[in-house]
Amino acid sequence: MRLHLFEPRPEAHIRKSLEYLAEANLAWVEHQAAAEHHAALAKMYAERIARIEAEIKDVNHPRSLARQMPEEARDEGDRARPESVVAYPSRAAR
Repeated sequence: MRLHLFEPRPEAHIRKSLEYLAEANLAWVEHQAAAEHHAALAKMYAERIARIEAEIKDVNHPRSLARQMPEEARDEGDRARPESVVAYPSRAAR
């Protein structure tokens, strides 16, 4: 019988390869989750940009038409619009 003290055993290589495979699978799942998160953020910011651009367009558009509109129609267009940003009272004021 021959002693194999310093020779690597095939089972050790397979076991190490399985560990590397498990690590790679875990990293893949983590990166997939991160990619989904970033895709959701990108979609959210695209919608936010479109909403802000529409608000800016709505604000600029009636002003240019106000010169051409009759006096009664101007009063309807000058109504106060709700703010797009809500200011909450500070904690000290509560």
